[in-house]
Amino acid sequence: MLNLITDIQGVSIGHATDLKRGSGVTAIIFDEPATASATALGGAPGGRDTALLDPSMTVEKVDAFVLSGGSAFGLDAAGGVQAGLRKAGRGFQVGTVRVPIVPQAILFDLLNGGDKNWGLHSPYREMGYAAFKAATKGEFPLGTVGAGTGATTATFKGGLGSATTVSSAGHQVAAIVAVNALGSATIGEGPHFWAAPFERDNEFGGFGMPELIDPRLRLKGVMAPATTIGAVVTDAALTKAEAHRLSLGAHDGLARALLPAHLPLDGDTVFAASTGARALADMGELMELCHLAAMVMARAIARGVYEATALPYEGAQRAWRELYPDGR
Repeated sequence: MLNLITDIQGVSIGHATDLKRGSGVTAIIFDEPATASATALGGAPGGRDTALLDPSMTVEKVDAFVLSGGSAFGLDAAGGVQAGLRKAGRGFQVGTVRVPIVPQAILFDLLNGGDKNWGLHSPYREMGYAAFKAATKGEFPLGTVGAGTGATTATFKGGLGSATTVSSAGHQVAAIVAVNALGSATIGEGPHFWAAPFERDNEFGGFGMPELIDPRLRLKGVMAPATTIGAVVTDAALTKAEAHRLSLGAHDGLARALLPAHLPLDGDTVFAASTGARALADMGELMELCHLAAMVMARAIARGVYEATALPYEGAQRAWRELYPDGR
């Protein structure tokens, strides 16, 4: 296993990264339509086609998810991914046509110092299409790439992270997340991550917890919109309502890895999807999946900050690795 969401069969990841603009797009492409839902618990979410993911709505499956920078301008990215899927003949059948279902969440990265003077039309549709074309199985980069390119937090540069695990019954659960929080993934002024109790194999430095916990409020700004956006995916066969519950479990991990979380100006949106490859035996297995969704989301958030590098211009937020270059 690669400790990446692509450990789950049938999932591909593609990035489009623009370091000059300090922004990017990440596409999560499913080989086959995946049963999906989502939950937004921040006070300022931004998204496209997220309402259809409510368990009471008709459409049950999606072809892809999109995570993007650019705030509301970034909502164009889903159109680029949708165009690629349409060209490939994918989509929800409506009479004689197919409509690719591509829910999207955005994060606010407009004030990170990058060049946002793109002219009349935003570049995000083209970036979305580029991310779709780049989608691949297996290894993909983390940190300052894709939707994590322009991400920041209260203490260190944010970024894109991923993590995976396997349940006692053999179901895979994995997360991918762009960490752009108003709060902090680290404790106090040091290198320790709030997600440390859940770390595996020193995946974000192996520092553990500090002797003393400093829980004081740390924010990157009072009027600076932010958000952490991501997805949790399992190969277990879930209903749409069960996928919704899985997204809530992942939010538990978000709140364990970021302090504070779910603020009035955070968007904090988590998608959830099931590829349906393996049947669930009972309620106990579902509850374990919800527990593991929290664990992998927390770990993915810490990895996003751990793997990030600073943007290449003056005044850019410092990365964790600048202070701890050897990972310790």
